[in-house]
Amino acid sequence: MRSKNRKNRNRKNTHVSNIDKLIARLNKKDMPLDEFLATLDSFKDTFYENAELEMELLLSNGLPIELEGENIFLKTNKTPFKEQTFCIVDIETNGSDVSKGQIIELGAVKYKNGKIIDSFDSLVFAKSIPRYIQEVTNITPKMLENAPVIEKVLKEFKLFLEDDVFVAHDIKFDYNFISDSLKKYHLGQLENRKLCTIALARRTIDAQRYGLDFLKELLHIKIDNLHRAYSDALSTTYILQESLKNLPIDILTTEELINFSKSDNIINKGR
Repeated sequence: MRSKNRKNRNRKNTHVSNIDKLIARLNKKDMPLDEFLATLDSFKDTFYENAELEMELLLSNGLPIELEGENIFLKTNKTPFKEQTFCIVDIETNGSDVSKGQIIELGAVKYKNGKIIDSFDSLVFAKSIPRYIQEVTNITPKMLENAPVIEKVLKEFKLFLEDDVFVAHDIKFDYNFISDSLKKYHLGQLENRKLCTIALARRTIDAQRYGLDFLKELLHIKIDNLHRAYSDALSTTYILQESLKNLPIDILTTEELINFSKSDNIINKGR
């Protein structure tokens, strides 16, 4: 995603900080459109010089903002979590980061109102897979020979994701790896609100451990193909479902849910 009208600046760290500040302001109250655009214009790390283009970029990258009249609001701040569409994601890769590898499988499940409403499942072409990853995932180079290339899968997944809440059982790895992959192929990046089911489970499910394997056994989730992207995304969906059943009654909106997942309300802190 390139533009002759873009700023030639490093966005990595200050961008995250600025977006976090913007979301914090929107969590307190809606912002007049003029104020929102002026705030974007004040940032020193934007992709475009033009604030309206920058807003369109944020929208295309999944930031859940909406214009109502002359005000911008954060949709997750007003959407009841029961009506929120969550996109539960898992990936398998052939390296620890984008500079050393790539996604070789991407699976996702859309969940809303207690039901699975859509799914995404794709292998990704890659020239090689380290032996130990083949052993863990049972994905072989032969299986990837006719798979779509990474750019195609990323484009399709970004369209599938839209501005839904991105959910994963290791949010930092999955979210960052996909976002960095998008940037690598000039397809934007992720600005979606995100929710970690490890963090949420620690506040809603009494368990000795919170790894995916342990929680699957504890919750009697009968899904095979461990360490395959779609199967793990589906397992994570049922963990999310269980966590949502156990929320305090005062958690109503999606943003309240996200904030609760980061709170000090950890069950069995000593474990």
